[in-house]
Amino acid sequence: MFDWKPEYNLNIAEIDKQHKRLFELAGQLYDIAKAKDGYDYYDEINRIFGELRDYTVYHFGYEEKLLAQYGYDDQETKLHKLEHGGFVNKIIQVSKQDLDKNEKQILLDVIMFAVNWIEKHILHTDKKYSEFLNSKGVY
Repeated sequence: MFDWKPEYNLNIAEIDKQHKRLFELAGQLYDIAKAKDGYDYYDEINRIFGELRDYTVYHFGYEEKLLAQYGYDDQETKLHKLEHGGFVNKIIQVSKQDLDKNEKQILLDVIMFAVNWIEKHILHTDKKYSEFLNSKGVY
């Protein structure tokens, strides 16, 4: 589920590195979700949710700045930002849920949402700009 696949590469080293980090964070949540040791991971889950939120804000800002710097299509950039905002809002919304009531289900929901969203976003939305940035010498 969290294996980095060659088709995710955008041929932009820093962005690929950041995308891999997002997968790592989702993988950490998955490891907790599948744990059957009876340990209370409440603090760890909240830490990872916070890191996921903060890192996505950082990563999305980095992407958006790069697109603006190289003059990527304004309409595409606006749509890109809307997708980013939707992801961050979902992570914030989920992180406010009461983990004590349904920890495993909340984790699984976040994991599936994050992985599906990130994969779709990379393969479709980000692939559009990668060719443009590569043509501008951004690798």
